[in-house]
Amino acid sequence: MVKYPEIKVKLVGQDGNAFAILGRVRKALRMAGVPEEEVEKFTAEATAVDYPNLLCTVMRWVDVE
Repeated sequence: MVKYPEIKVKLVGQDGNAFAILGRVRKALRMAGVPEEEVEKFTAEATAVDYPNLLCTVMRWVDVE
């Protein structure tokens, strides 16, 4: 289940660099009014391990296009 299904982030056709993905999702969370504490929680979870973990975390938090 996606935590914020109303927040859509386009990944297809975009820069696949981990920092670029992280930045796009963080920006989308902030623009949707998600509290900064939650944004930081997302960031910590997404950067905890490796690139596959980043992608899985993104897909758990937002709707990926």
